[in-house]
Amino acid sequence: MDAVLDKAVDLAHEAAVEVAEGAEWVGEYRGAHSDADRLVTHRFVCTMPGYRGWVWAVTVSRAPRGREASLCEAHLVPSDDALLAPSWIPWADRIRPGDLEPSMVLPKIVEDSRLVPGYEVTGEDADALEIWELGLGRERVLAPEGRVSTADRWYRGSHGPTASSAVASAAPCSTCAFFLPLQGSFRTTFGACANEWSPSDGKVVSVDHGCGAHSQTDVERQSSKWPEPDPVIDTDAVTALDMAAPDPVEETEQAAETKQVDESEQAADAGEAAQDVTAEADAQAETEVKLEADAG
Repeated sequence: MDAVLDKAVDLAHEAAVEVAEGAEWVGEYRGAHSDADRLVTHRFVCTMPGYRGWVWAVTVSRAPRGREASLCEAHLVPSDDALLAPSWIPWADRIRPGDLEPSMVLPKIVEDSRLVPGYEVTGEDADALEIWELGLGRERVLAPEGRVSTADRWYRGSHGPTASSAVASAAPCSTCAFFLPLQGSFRTTFGACANEWSPSDGKVVSVDHGCGAHSQTDVERQSSKWPEPDPVIDTDAVTALDMAAPDPVEETEQAAETKQVDESEQAADAGEAAQDVTAEADAQAETEVKLEADAG
């Protein structure tokens, strides 16, 4: 160890404080080690939050036959037990089924073992309709490996024969009117459910899957499990009627008619009385005029 550089602890500490932008982020001295001839690195604990195990490393050196240390560099480095971020993995390698969101686009996998060029496919899985209409098929289609992997995943999934609804079902999907078989080699094993009452509506199901919405199954009609209540007879609800007594409705109607007649008669009497009063007043007025004429 170089004696001059070994004693340059204060110089290294000042450099560490300057880089850390505060003495509170520089901790205790952790020693020094020689990097080369006349080149020594001093270390100080980093007290910044989130940097557990990191140290401030300050490297000093001196010229040949020099008696003073010179500062070379100062930076933050991890020690053996430092808290480090995990190694970076490309997003295309990190993504898993179920991570895709509406705004995301998966990168194209050029060498995808699940796919093969469309012109290599023959038999019932060939895209015959598209080839006939456009003169060419899709650029890539499922390879045998891809079809096997897909069939295995679907068959072991929640819409296969081991699902709880399939175990409890009385009949398989293959006998249901809402079962729509897929095309190609998948036709004998899978189809789509078209029953809006089924939990598998719009999903791919296996032929031996099942649920309680099967088109051909039924349940026995059962009576209500509620106990039959005892009949309740309300004796106070019966009202005794005297059939010999007049009908109260008729009496009411007769009373209304009588009242109407009385009111009409009273109105007529009042009119006649008014006419008599008017006639008497006219006669009296004529008499007074005659008397005045005689007096003149």
